[in-house]
Amino acid sequence: MFPIRDHNPSQSRPVVTIALILANVAIFLLTLPLDEAGARLWTELALYPAAVAQGELLWGLLTHMFLHAGLLHLAGNMLFLWIFGDNLEDQFGRLGFLLFYLACGLAAAAAQIAAESDPGVPMVGASGAIAGVMGGYLLLFPRARVDVLVIVVVLVRVVTLPAWLMLGVWFVLQLASGYAMAGVGPGVAYWAHAGGFAAGVALTLARFLWLGGPGYWRRTHGQPPHPPSQFAPSRIPPVRRP
Repeated sequence: MFPIRDHNPSQSRPVVTIALILANVAIFLLTLPLDEAGARLWTELALYPAAVAQGELLWGLLTHMFLHAGLLHLAGNMLFLWIFGDNLEDQFGRLGFLLFYLACGLAAAAAQIAAESDPGVPMVGASGAIAGVMGGYLLLFPRARVDVLVIVVVLVRVVTLPAWLMLGVWFVLQLASGYAMAGVGPGVAYWAHAGGFAAGVALTLARFLWLGGPGYWRRTHGQPPHPPSQFAPSRIPPVRRP
């Protein structure tokens, strides 16, 4: 299932969220392996757990968050950031959100390094940092509505789910996949996703308590503290694959 939008409008222009998306796209274009220079730049900016453990190539802890292994990898991550990032930026402010995002990315990297059976495998992608954004979103807006594109074998349909269900299922899948794929070899950094998500929840806790903790949930009923976006019913009909 793929989220396509939420019903939680931001109250200000999400400058940092937009800037992060543009930075990721720009670096992706710079590192396209169309020539030796682009491939070398991609290689040098990746995160190498073995090197970090030796105190080398430490810049990879930050630069890996802006690298992607392909267009679909980039597009999926940026879609998640666009949907969930603006509301966290509203809550933390621009500088606060940037620091939050980078801290979640560092926590995600630490989780993957701790769990990685092959420390020589490079790690790239913004998904750990974005998972932190999703964790913070879950804590503050558990009942915000999210429109999700669901593909089940032969059916394609858009459904609206509460954030706690969509994000909770996503987190459980990361944990289950991390255990299932342990020792299999290079692949998706599931533990980075789980670690980033947990860090996002932890780093948002202070903001949640400042807003009133459980009292904030009672006041807002777990929904956005402002009127939700209203969208016309989806025109995407159920599609049966041939």
